[in-house]
Amino acid sequence: MTFRQKNASTIFATPDTGPSNRVTLSMALASMTGFARAEACSGPWRLAWEIKSVNAKGLDVRLRLSPPFDAIEPGARIKIAARLARGTVHAALIAGREALAPKVTINQELLRELVAAVTATALPEKVAPATLDGLLAIRGVLEISEASDDEAAIFAARARAINLLEAALDDLVAMRQKEGAALAAVLLARLERIAALAVAADESPARKPDAIKARLIQSLALLAQNTDFDQNRLHQEALMLAARADIREELDRLAAHIAAARALVEKGGVAGRRLDFLAQEFSREANTLCAKSNDASLTAIGLELRVEIDQFREQVQNIE
Repeated sequence: MTFRQKNASTIFATPDTGPSNRVTLSMALASMTGFARAEACSGPWRLAWEIKSVNAKGLDVRLRLSPPFDAIEPGARIKIAARLARGTVHAALIAGREALAPKVTINQELLRELVAAVTATALPEKVAPATLDGLLAIRGVLEISEASDDEAAIFAARARAINLLEAALDDLVAMRQKEGAALAAVLLARLERIAALAVAADESPARKPDAIKARLIQSLALLAQNTDFDQNRLHQEALMLAARADIREELDRLAAHIAAARALVEKGGVAGRRLDFLAQEFSREANTLCAKSNDASLTAIGLELRVEIDQFREQVQNIE
């Protein structure tokens, strides 16, 4: 079934804002899905942030940091919360360090004492004198330990990691906004389709006074054939049938919801929850329209309207 919107009544028409003040949708809405990676070096450290986000009802930040960078977790959470409003965000800092030369320490005092003791000792025949490597092998003379990081280098690396997180978030936000711009175009197309179907329902021949009158006459004729039926209720039944056939309120509310949804999409920002609420209201009005319909053509329009609304709501689930 195809409906042309150029015949739409004014209550469903989209206001022409003109080329000078038409809203630019690019980068307006943001999706909740995206991925970004940023890399940098700080002294001996090689740093890389990997951030991905998926749909969620709220903001759920899941960080993975290893020592000595676990200290930046509070600051990292603040940075992410300042840039993103919704979505499950997985952020991992991958940190690698160049191998440091081990630290070698010789106990000079102990070594001199050993040399003096060996020199003063008369060695038995066939006993070779002590060598340097033998003396160094004595416990306490030579110590080899892992080189420790310089505190200043660690603090610098942490600061670099926070700055690198900002760069990764820039890329993630850009990706989410790019996808959001594409979703905005899809949502507006769905809204146009919903509006066109609402207009088709409003202009359906089944809603014309003559058609309603013919159905009422047919219904009353069937009621009048029942000899046990109370004739005093004929008027009440006629009023009830007429009220049931009237979908004016549903169409008016649907028009208001469509206008509100268009405004949210064009304004951009964090609009996912409000759009989801409006999608629920769309469904409510479409279901009532189908329930009130007593004509096959009007019911077909209502069913197609429900399909379009369901598809609109599916896309809204991706909006931040």
